[in-house]
Amino acid sequence: MADKKIVLSCDSSCDLGPQLCERYNVILHPFCINLGDESFIDGVNITPEDIYDYHARTGNLAKTSATNIAEHEDFFKEHTKDGNDLIFFTISSSLSANNHAATLAAEEFDNVYVIDSGNLSTGVGLLVIAAAEMIEAGKTAKEICEEIEVLKTRVNASFVIDSLEYLHKGGRCSALAALGANLLKLKPCIEVKGGAMSVGKKYRGLFSKVIPEYVKERLSNPENIETSHVFVTHAGCDDAIVQSAVDMVKENLKCDELFVTRAGTTVSGHCGRNTLGVLFIQKTPVE
Repeated sequence: MADKKIVLSCDSSCDLGPQLCERYNVILHPFCINLGDESFIDGVNITPEDIYDYHARTGNLAKTSATNIAEHEDFFKEHTKDGNDLIFFTISSSLSANNHAATLAAEEFDNVYVIDSGNLSTGVGLLVIAAAEMIEAGKTAKEICEEIEVLKTRVNASFVIDSLEYLHKGGRCSALAALGANLLKLKPCIEVKGGAMSVGKKYRGLFSKVIPEYVKERLSNPENIETSHVFVTHAGCDDAIVQSAVDMVKENLKCDELFVTRAGTTVSGHCGRNTLGVLFIQKTPVE
């Protein structure tokens, strides 16, 4: 039998993209995305543009299905068959049943470690990268899980959303809030805290105009930011808007690596087009 190693995996909510998954040896276990009666595999045969087109045609949202227990068991069995340990990250348990199903499936294995990221999108991705670096440093799966539990309290994840239509239709905000935001041209900042999404500051004006203000405020305390990896993650924004955010990050923060990623179908299906966030790990817990 080959030398025992740690296999790093995640559900498809992490938004790392193929290049970063390859770089950090991350194996994705994709969600099922449903458009009406049709089912697709996240990141395999469906794209965010398909979701936007479906909404434009029907007025309905895509539905994300958590992977069932049996499918998790099959995935875990496949990637531990050589005696390897497996670390599996999930989107926050407050946002999906995927963690619950994975945790139940893992009870059948003594070498599978399921981690509730308490986050979404590249908020999860930041933790996955941290775990990859711990694997490279020679830490055990148990040690990595213990360190991640502490680290996940320091993930600063937020997004500015151009329209609340998707969140409203998905039952994550009231019709009154959505109407008020549209009438006042408000662009809310959605923050992830305690594993759940909440509304932070509400910006006013055109989406393209509020992004620089948002970025500058998120990076207003650079001394408290771990600068090894920072993400600008967006869902279908114009190149000029994304570039303005990237430029602002570079002006306000000296980071070792700045990753620009496109949100996958999970986040895109909940937030809609024109969503952009700057995500990083703080040196202190997020309050």
